[in-house]
Amino acid sequence: MNQHDGIRNISEGIDLMNDTERSIAEAPLPTAATLRLRKNVPYQVLRFIAFNIRMLKMVRKAHH
Repeated sequence: MNQHDGIRNISEGIDLMNDTERSIAEAPLPTAATLRLRKNVPYQVLRFIAFNIRMLKMVRKAHH
């Protein structure tokens, strides 16, 4: 390994970071309705219950 290998690794890391930043910048923003649902505690409780019921069903199927 010579000193230029380290420079190449650093430049690859910078390219990866630029790809990540570009990907984040191009990601769609949530709509106002989506943001409201994310902040709605009763909705989140219902989603939590529904998720747990689905998990219980999967565990029961796995044990039989």
